[in-house]
Amino acid sequence: MMKYLQRLGKSLMLPVACLPAAGILMGIGYWISPAVMSGQGDPNVIAFFLVKAGGALIDNMAILFAIGVALGMADDNDGTAALAGIVSWLMVQMILSPGVVAVLSSIDVAAVNPAFGKINNQAIGILCGLIGASCYNRFKNTKLPDALAFFSGKRCVSIVTAVISLVACLVLFFIWPIVYSGLVAFGESILGLGPIGAGIYGFFNRLLIPFGLHHALNSVFWFDVAGINDLFKFWGTVDGAVYGQTGMYMSGFFPFMMFGLPAAALAMYHTAKPSKKKTAYGLLFAAALCAFFTGVTEPLEFAFMFLAPGLYLVHAILAGICMLVVAMLPVRSGFWFSGGFVDWLLSIKAPMAENPWLIIPIGLVVGVIYYVIFRFVIKKFNLKTPGREDDDVEEAEVTLSNNDFTQVAAIVLEGLGGKDNITGIDNCITRLRLEIKDYTLVNEKKIKSAGVAGVIRPGKTSVQVIIGPKVQFVADEFKKMCK
Repeated sequence: MMKYLQRLGKSLMLPVACLPAAGILMGIGYWISPAVMSGQGDPNVIAFFLVKAGGALIDNMAILFAIGVALGMADDNDGTAALAGIVSWLMVQMILSPGVVAVLSSIDVAAVNPAFGKINNQAIGILCGLIGASCYNRFKNTKLPDALAFFSGKRCVSIVTAVISLVACLVLFFIWPIVYSGLVAFGESILGLGPIGAGIYGFFNRLLIPFGLHHALNSVFWFDVAGINDLFKFWGTVDGAVYGQTGMYMSGFFPFMMFGLPAAALAMYHTAKPSKKKTAYGLLFAAALCAFFTGVTEPLEFAFMFLAPGLYLVHAILAGICMLVVAMLPVRSGFWFSGGFVDWLLSIKAPMAENPWLIIPIGLVVGVIYYVIFRFVIKKFNLKTPGREDDDVEEAEVTLSNNDFTQVAAIVLEGLGGKDNITGIDNCITRLRLEIKDYTLVNEKKIKSAGVAGVIRPGKTSVQVIIGPKVQFVADEFKKMCK
């Protein structure tokens, strides 16, 4: 299971890499014109352009996940799987849209469960990607009768995906409203707990981020679902604000978004393997800047939540504690977009702002705590955060002794018992990762005669051949031979 989650996390790196730039564009736009954020007055055209450009990606994270997961979880990373992921996504979004649900249920659109208005989320994107990848892996080599030969192989994947997605829609039609409504009810149940409730909310807000379901919980506290309307009351756009209380469910986000997560990124960078620090820096620095500046934390959180789920749980606990402590203090700040520096600066003069400058010293303390705990946990449990994955063992400098990639692939294939013994082919930065049927057919001596650096057998049906940085060329030839 852990191996599957790590592979899923690796698959998410492709779409996640798109997000830091989007967050920075949005942040610059908000800097130029606060009107873009608040919706009050005519926005600056350049600011509007930048915010919309960044929002094109941030607002469509679910689609990016559907594509990235489908491509990354496919056996051979073929683009057909990505197409299948999009097919599944489009099917689910159309069938479970409020308008279609209204017709299927023979009710007015206004009476449709609000859950179907939130079907466009990361959890559904990941689900659709997994459906697309599973259908591709299972049916990519399907052979049909001559009359239907055109649809054999990869051409049948999208058709099968559409059918499976219809079944998924049927299940979600009944399950999704229960899940969504349950989260809303949970949020309403903790309203009377004061600062403790804010802490519980912060914990579950982070815990639900991987599934894209945090919006259901946010709607209870930030908007008028249960009469709190924390966000609009803080900015004075509606009545009912109470100085010192309003903003309780937003203020605690600033310290861990502006300081905690960037400090966590620094801890991950410092614990990365020396040969991969440069690569880790590129991802972590951009994501940390994005979190501090705009409060868009997903690029950083998705960088480790699936690679090291235990560490993400630690993050959720720390976020909850941060929310609890800030709610207990005479500190109130609010946002229109998220808990980043831009929103904090703009909220200083808001009607319900209370000692907003204290966010900075609180955040610095939170940053130190995040750094110390993240660094300790990563090292103590050898967690596979960016730059520490198994793929990154000290093999980067391995040199393949034979540069005839076709010959190397042929010898390795022979040593593995031939193509009939191969059930799965993948590769990482330095290794050819293979799944086999019969481990007794593997001849390690034969494989090593190809000039490879070594052979690892982590399980009865798994073999890893250490090739070095030229592994992609060998993998390409190997895949051709196994068709």
